Amino acid sequence: MAAESVPFTKTGEVAEVVGALTKTLYHMGQDVRVCIPCYSQIKESMDLEQVGEPFPVPMDGHRELATVYRAPADQVPVYLIDNPRYFGREIISRQMDDAEPFVFYCRAGLEMLRQPGIAWQPDVIHCHDWHTGVVPNWLRTIYRQDPFFQDTAAVFTIHRLAQQGIFSYRVLQVAGLEAFGFIHYPDMSDLTELVNLLGRGVYFSDAITTVSETYAQQIQTPEYGEQLDPLLCDKRDRLFGITNRIDTAKFDPSTDPAIISTYDATTLEQRPANKAQLQRNAGLLQDEHAPLIGMVSRLSSIKGFDLLAELIPGLMSTTPVQLVIQGVGDPVYHELFLQYRKQYAGRIAFQATFSESMERRIYAGSDIFLMPSLVEPCGLGQMIAMRYGAVPVVRATGGLADTVQDYDPATNTGTGFTFSAYDKMALFAAIVRAVETYRHRPIWRGLQQRGMTADLSWDEAAARYLQVYHWARQQRLNTNSIEDATQL
Repeated sequence: MAAESVPFTKTGEVAEVVGALTKTLYHMGQDVRVCIPCYSQIKESMDLEQVGEPFPVPMDGHRELATVYRAPADQVPVYLIDNPRYFGREIISRQMDDAEPFVFYCRAGLEMLRQPGIAWQPDVIHCHDWHTGVVPNWLRTIYRQDPFFQDTAAVFTIHRLAQQGIFSYRVLQVAGLEAFGFIHYPDMSDLTELVNLLGRGVYFSDAITTVSETYAQQIQTPEYGEQLDPLLCDKRDRLFGITNRIDTAKFDPSTDPAIISTYDATTLEQRPANKAQLQRNAGLLQDEHAPLIGMVSRLSSIKGFDLLAELIPGLMSTTPVQLVIQGVGDPVYHELFLQYRKQYAGRIAFQATFSESMERRIYAGSDIFLMPSLVEPCGLGQMIAMRYGAVPVVRATGGLADTVQDYDPATNTGTGFTFSAYDKMALFAAIVRAVETYRHRPIWRGLQQRGMTADLSWDEAAARYLQVYHWARQQRLNTNSIEDATQL
């Protein structure tokens, strides 16, 4: 269960992960299904098949009708939960930050499982981020004695710990959890005085995962724990870090129709045509020798734009780089990079929008891909860049540390350039190292080829998720056996 999944809707990396992971599990022979909200734009753009009749869902002391649709697919079954009150076009702009639509979606998703036409009893329900955090809570409270769900394990994945879904007591009333009240947890006001849906997902799940090994360790510290580190430390025995991967069939420069010249690791001589096209499209000077840095990112200090903003004048005056950025976000950075685009015309391009085709062209046309993030649970951009032969420059944090190996000239190993301190001079030094290495084309080609041939597919990560599912299911069965014996 998740708030989004490709190809239906996408606001961030969660959608890519859900779509790719479930597809991989399906090809591994698993009976896996996806359930997402039926946002109005999906209903308007796709030919959906209604499954069964609308059914009542308990909500805030009354019942709301849910309609389930199935998306046309020959692989993973995808169910979409609809109700005009919660997912009609008039509320589409606010629903991603509103608890009530997701409480309805989650409750309907559980009730859907026993409806005629579906009648599917899962061993594990895999929940993603705060939007689904109420599901593990329900499974251990109001559904605890329900024979249909009694042995169902809950696995909860933290994609973005900073976004926790914090609401007032009113949400407990809406969710039918008022009788259970707040969670009494020592010295944690976010659980004892507020409704923290992500915190509840962590507290009640049989297993918790997050999206990289390093991030799993980081979130157990005050620096990265977003005030939930005491809870996460207590749950460390069931907390697993599994580094995200990418859909290598979807992101493939040898077949990508969005780029002008396709290529692979053995035909890199065909790649420069993409750089020339990117320079033309972005309004940059046509210079094949200028190291071209690409970024596709939310404009935020979390993504390192505070460092980059300070660095631009020095970078432009001391290196021959060009820079192309695509992204939206903080208006402060929006205005600043519009000014930089004007000040450094022909060397800086900035597009305050998002286009998937342009994103692919940035990956295929950039020499260097930049991700100087303050916090990065995993990141997919660095892996897509490697897949397309753009050498990443990243801060060694979270999944960036787990997926990019720093270049070592002594051994001629590595797939990119990393820096540790969150400091503009550390970032500058990493970029300079990349620019100097770029001058040595045989060495640079080796960096590109190592990145392009690295195993970035979901196969190994999906196998680890299967291990977690089996572990969580066994934990649930063991817990039930202990509780049953206690009651005798």
